[in-house]
Amino acid sequence: MTRVRVLLFNSAVGPFDYSVPAGMDLPVGSVAQVPLGPRRIDGIVWDAGAFGAAEIEASRLRPVAAKYDMPPLSQPLRRLIEWTADYYLASPAAVARMALPSGSLFGPGRSITEYRLTGEPPARMTPQRQQVYDRLGGEQATVRELAAIAGVSEGVIRSLVSSGAFEAVEVPIDRPWPRPDPDHITPSLNQEQQEAADRLAEAVRRAEPVPFLLDGVTGSGKTEVYFEAVAEALRQGKQTLLLLPEIALTQPFLTRIEARFGAAPVPWHSGLKQTERRRAWNAIISGDAKIIVGARSALFLPYANLGVIIVDEAHETSFKQEDGVRYNARDVAVMRGRFEGCPVVLSSATPALESRVMAEAGRYEPLILTHRYGGAQLPRISLIDLTQDAPPRNQWIAPPLLAAMQERLARGEQSLLFLNRRGYAPLTLCRHCGHRFKCPNCSAWMVDHRLSGRLACHHCGHAEPSPSACPECGETDCLVACGPGVERIADEVAALLPTARRAIVTSDTIWSPEKAAEFVAQVEAKAIDVIIGTQLVTKGYHFPDLTLVGVIDADIGLEGGDLRAGERTFQQIAQVAGRAGRAAKPGEVFIQTRHPDAPVIDALVQGDREAFYAAETQARRDANVPPFGRLAAIIISSEDHAEAHEAARQAGAVAPEHDGFAVYGPAPAPLSLLRGRHRYRLLVHARRNVEMQRIIREWLQPMRWAPGVRVAVDVDPYSFV
Repeated sequence: MTRVRVLLFNSAVGPFDYSVPAGMDLPVGSVAQVPLGPRRIDGIVWDAGAFGAAEIEASRLRPVAAKYDMPPLSQPLRRLIEWTADYYLASPAAVARMALPSGSLFGPGRSITEYRLTGEPPARMTPQRQQVYDRLGGEQATVRELAAIAGVSEGVIRSLVSSGAFEAVEVPIDRPWPRPDPDHITPSLNQEQQEAADRLAEAVRRAEPVPFLLDGVTGSGKTEVYFEAVAEALRQGKQTLLLLPEIALTQPFLTRIEARFGAAPVPWHSGLKQTERRRAWNAIISGDAKIIVGARSALFLPYANLGVIIVDEAHETSFKQEDGVRYNARDVAVMRGRFEGCPVVLSSATPALESRVMAEAGRYEPLILTHRYGGAQLPRISLIDLTQDAPPRNQWIAPPLLAAMQERLARGEQSLLFLNRRGYAPLTLCRHCGHRFKCPNCSAWMVDHRLSGRLACHHCGHAEPSPSACPECGETDCLVACGPGVERIADEVAALLPTARRAIVTSDTIWSPEKAAEFVAQVEAKAIDVIIGTQLVTKGYHFPDLTLVGVIDADIGLEGGDLRAGERTFQQIAQVAGRAGRAAKPGEVFIQTRHPDAPVIDALVQGDREAFYAAETQARRDANVPPFGRLAAIIISSEDHAEAHEAARQAGAVAPEHDGFAVYGPAPAPLSLLRGRHRYRLLVHARRNVEMQRIIREWLQPMRWAPGVRVAVDVDPYSFV
């Protein structure tokens, strides 16, 4: 082969053809370095004629500069990249970059240098150096990673290395991972679980590309069931990919897998150090890594021999990426299973409506678990009507819920309060002049975070110290916190139950797998009486002594006009309710609401999941929205408001007209200013039999945008802000 087509890791240019130097073997899928102008850039050798790029004469081709020492990307993974780019209207280069996340990982490596403190501080201590000692402790990492952990510049770390405060440690990169044993522990399953486990194991054994919907009530042992599919993959010498919605869940889950299979799995998420990423990468691509547990980014890695893909908590909206390539990992996992020829397990106690409809249509194979494991009973759910039984002024815990918490505290049992709102209060205003604290970069209020003493925007990350006076009128002692967040509920618990030991569980306090493991250990050691948390506590935790769950405000999720608002509210509350009474002790759940007649609230109290899903399914069918119709959002933004408005107007003026294809807008997005960019939205609504992606591509590709304009297309959107 004298010429190859290379997909470059640069979304601004298409694939280019290059000549192959004599003696270089470049099969399709090879990762290579090629010249692009005066630079060298990485890329993947792709199938000849791919992406419709025009061929140029051989005499004008530049030669490939180098080839990386790694196995070529498999044909199933290349098909997945093509499908994802086509379906989500993304650049193939942007998708390919997810398969090969960092050039520094490519090829084998022997060792890398990390550093750790020697314990002997230098004679000259600056505030930055003291901060290093305060924050690092026994941490060992590269200079860049240590600087990030300590919150200082790399220069501070390097100066301490030079002074002898750090010692260098050579860390072998490619040391092998321990081998998991499929029969390390043989679990005892009930008949319902065993039947489901046997079917999954059979699909793995036969390499059936079947998507399964493992639908079981909370505490029904879904994890132990799909662990049998993992065990069968191990017996076949194949790899398992297990996707989790949050990296904070990773560490407790790794411990659980190690207990079952006798060896720790291989983690993959953004919290890994460079040495850990490289070690995991080489084990994954060589096939030495047998069980891989990761966030959605793990879905595109070049596995050597996939035997099964498992998506845990498959209903979770965090599987949908909201920037860059806006893909849904749940749906892409199903496609990867089809291309790889392996089963995919979507596991959830509250499946997404889309998954249920696919199961009813016969596209997914349902496996149902109807009972909790070991005789544990589902919790009793009670409603607190806040219009009739309101808490005292400036409090949010209603009297019946407080009485139940006092009873649990006296019995030595644990309680959980759920409020899906971080911080102390969602809004701060001045009672003197009415000034409201707003983010300078977004059309959103600043959230009061008392624990860190700051006001923060939850959309762009802008933060500033909490003020002592109103910046508008200059008055002091006039700032009022409006509404509750979890920090405010924690303060209320401290005032009402002063002896209760509390823990706040949000992404502000549980930001790493290690923090999650620390929290789990405290709860299991009964060092915590009351957990106050956001949706982070709804996912996968199992605490035998947690017998009471209180939902502080069940109505939050019903606001905003999101087509999935009812479904999301049902899922969150059902999941958090499922944390109660998971062992021998019975559980109880109190739901506080001002809308007791809302269908989602009534379904939760009655325990009538099927009635809720039936009504929600019919409403979606009547409106012809997903999963019965198609949606796509087109977001046009610019730092200049007039530029964004004009670009959106031009796009709307040439919107295509097709039968079964409608375009609404443009209109200012609900979050019209985000990270300093003014945003307009157009919403595409199409029937399922319409080629929506082709029409959008033919509409937008010929358009010429002003230099400051960005256009993003979100196929199957989950966020409507």
